[in-house]
Amino acid sequence: MTAISINHVSVHAHDLERSAAFYERLFGMERIPTPTFAFPVRWLRLGHQQLHLFVRADAQAPQFHHVGLNVDDFDAVYWRAREQRLRDDNAFFSGMYELPDGSAQMYLRDPAGNLVEVDWPDAYTLHARIREELIPLSATVHQTGEALRATLYLHRPKGTA
Repeated sequence: MTAISINHVSVHAHDLERSAAFYERLFGMERIPTPTFAFPVRWLRLGHQQLHLFVRADAQAPQFHHVGLNVDDFDAVYWRAREQRLRDDNAFFSGMYELPDGSAQMYLRDPAGNLVEVDWPDAYTLHARIREELIPLSATVHQTGEALRATLYLHRPKGTA
């Protein structure tokens, strides 16, 4: 038996409405029908996958565990995240990296403190102001051998590096 894809990721929310609105506004996710559970839950559509939000008094967001999201407009997410001060520039020593494959990563925190990685396949296509902030991963950790061949995108979107 083999797993074939990720169906959903579940993350904690302190305030279900506030967290759902965050993912709807910043990432264009859509609320979908959600079963009734013994605690508050909200399901959101994310392409062919789902993000599930839940409220439990005993749950806390982990500091480094995160979900990585592909977006269709990294520049727009960057500017909105900057305006709303959502970036987390400390979780992985920097808020934005350029990986050896030329892709870009930016880290944000949602209203419950969950870490969200925003991914983009081709850093070269980003606005010049954003590119200035990117730190090559190789500038912080030397990359050799297989690390130089690593790719965040196993199936690179058309029109990217």
